[in-house]
Amino acid sequence: MNNFVKKIMIMTFAATATMAANAQTNPLLENWNTKHHTPPFTKIKVEHYVPATRQAIKEAEADINAIIKQKEKPTFENTIVAMETAGKNLTRVSELLFNLNECCTSDEMQKAVMTLLPEITRYSNWVSMNEKLFARVKKVYDQRDKLDLTTEQKVVLEDTYRGFVQNGVNLAKKDKETFAKLSEELSQLTQKFNQNVLADNNDYYLQVTNKKDLRGLPENAIAAAKAEAEERKLEGWVFTLDYPSFGPFITYADNRDLREQMWRAYNSRGFRNNANNNDDLVRRISQLRMEKAKLLGYDNYAAYALSDKMAKDVNTVGKFMQELQNSAYRQAMRDVKEVKQFASDHGVEYELQRWDFSYWSEKLKKQKYSFDAELLRPYFQLDKVRQGIFDLYGTLYGVKFVEANDIEVYHPDVKVYEVYDGSRFMGVLYLDMYPRASKRSGAWMTEFRGQSNVNGNEIRPLIQVVCNFTKPVGDQPSLLSFDEVETFMHEMGHAMHGMMSDVHYPSVAGTNVKHDFVETMSQVMENWCYEPQFLNTFAKHYQTGDTIPADFIKKIKASENFLSGYMCIRQLNYGNIDMAFHTLQAPLTENLESFEHRNMVEMLPVVKGAISSPAFTHIFSGGYAAGYYGYKWAEVLDADIFSKFKEDGIFNKQTATDFRNKILSRGGSEDPSVLFRNFMGRDPDNNAFLIRSGFIQERQRSF
Repeated sequence: MNNFVKKIMIMTFAATATMAANAQTNPLLENWNTKHHTPPFTKIKVEHYVPATRQAIKEAEADINAIIKQKEKPTFENTIVAMETAGKNLTRVSELLFNLNECCTSDEMQKAVMTLLPEITRYSNWVSMNEKLFARVKKVYDQRDKLDLTTEQKVVLEDTYRGFVQNGVNLAKKDKETFAKLSEELSQLTQKFNQNVLADNNDYYLQVTNKKDLRGLPENAIAAAKAEAEERKLEGWVFTLDYPSFGPFITYADNRDLREQMWRAYNSRGFRNNANNNDDLVRRISQLRMEKAKLLGYDNYAAYALSDKMAKDVNTVGKFMQELQNSAYRQAMRDVKEVKQFASDHGVEYELQRWDFSYWSEKLKKQKYSFDAELLRPYFQLDKVRQGIFDLYGTLYGVKFVEANDIEVYHPDVKVYEVYDGSRFMGVLYLDMYPRASKRSGAWMTEFRGQSNVNGNEIRPLIQVVCNFTKPVGDQPSLLSFDEVETFMHEMGHAMHGMMSDVHYPSVAGTNVKHDFVETMSQVMENWCYEPQFLNTFAKHYQTGDTIPADFIKKIKASENFLSGYMCIRQLNYGNIDMAFHTLQAPLTENLESFEHRNMVEMLPVVKGAISSPAFTHIFSGGYAAGYYGYKWAEVLDADIFSKFKEDGIFNKQTATDFRNKILSRGGSEDPSVLFRNFMGRDPDNNAFLIRSGFIQERQRSF
């Protein structure tokens, strides 16, 4: 099944615009005579997307019909490979439009999204339920053992066959119609969910006019709030729910009442009594997914989704999460007790609430490790961090990044780089680093074009990394927190997974891997953030140029496991909520708050009206439905992999080369358990993760 169709089947993004523009002059449908065939953003308007998408759908349908109508008997080349390359314009237009809708949207684009999604979904359903097309695929699949296929070709064939089955091709006619309707409704509701969260995020801001209410806040947070107020033409200081604003406020502001106000606003997104309320959408989305799964013979959506992941089934995920919970729970309770005791020792007589926890835990961390995290910011200037990451990839893999001012960008904030391995062009990297109203919160990596090399026609990727870091203010550059440095490293891990892809077929290129494996490459890279040898290469004070003090690095290392138990349980809670929604076997009628809380391990008092699911974009408008556990699953794998780098040397070129050749460049061309075994020489062991988290001592064994 071609790459575009596979993506549509799990679609959670969006699409485009209003009507206009003749297809003959539509820049989305023209050959892009630009450097590396990059998008000509200055020529593309919102109104181009609808006619371009509709024209591209017609072209894609013609490509599929040509495969069906050919007289030659089905072969891997004339059927499977032909599907991989079908609908090129639709793939190109949709990749562009979905990504820009996430990071540079508008009312017009969002309206067009809701117009186009049914049409795109209908095309997807037409392909995935096309019996004549499937008949050709099945004939190739049935003779797979007799064909001289490479490992990658076998995976592509098996994925293609399974994609048809999992999307209803074998259903009876009436059930096919039902399945198609469910898919169409889902595509619209998941996008509406995303729009509501963005709208709720943008609707709220806190205006501070009394300077006393700024007490405790770092100077950079105050300066950013002043700039935000000036941009809005308001007096005083303005704090928003974008994390570079919300995070410092909830962590450092002495004014407890304002901390509570900010915390409640952030944790009630999508759950307020307004037009953006997602309560009904959460219920309906989970019901539609359940109904789709049952049509295909599964007990619930999680069973359906997990059948194509490393974990394979619900029981395996449940056992995995329970074992981690058992390992982390005692430490988590000690973590919470320690913070509460610290607050009490400092005169707190009230019960510690959720808007108090970050505030008092940061003070405890400062006392416990003689360490103020804000002192790190001057050493993490965004430009220097970026160069440090680029240099790390140069050291490990020999690649270099060259800024390309002659490649167009979609927003002035975006920087673009050409990536080379020696003289070989590897791809283009777009970095979009600052928050804006048209961009959803969080950080992510995606692509405007994936890598492929079908029949010698090599296409290199166009990779996009999107973050929401603190903007430069006046003469002060963007200064990152240590957590933001980790985030940048994480997303660059995804980016280089896509950039270093070296396979033939687009459906298994780059990050097109089993979903509980995809976070492994990104989380591996976070480990370098704690290594003095790496930090010393770039962490320089933005004013003095002094290298980050060795004492600071020691404190980073010493505090690495601060609240590790609490944070592990917190992450597992998100996974538990995800699995609870997606193991439903009947529509949810229970109160959303009670349902969520009874599927969590509560470590702090419950706050009425504040829950995560109505703004849980990962699972309700992202690709992580029944897959959020994958972050912890991949964390076990990344700790294990990095243990080899630690043993061999974190800059060891041979280890890096092996990692690149055996895992990073292979995409989804082979089962991830095999790729892992090829690199490590054995199956995964969770011991490295438990040691890194501080849950066991190094001399112990996990099993």
